[in-house]
Amino acid sequence: MGNPARKFSKARTATRRANWKLSLPGIVECPQCHEQMLFHRVCKNCGYYRGKSAVEADNK
Repeated sequence: MGNPARKFSKARTATRRANWKLSLPGIVECPQCHEQMLFHRVCKNCGYYRGKSAVEADNK
């Protein structure tokens, strides 16, 4: 297995690593309350998942 011929600079390493977390995770709009929520998760605002009430929402 080959090894690098020379050391990568800190700037080059940081530039490469800067792009791995560039995109947002699956954030979608809740069809029930139209708030932002994570994909395939229960909505934190209204407590619905796939059109059914999954948990009791804690709206204060």
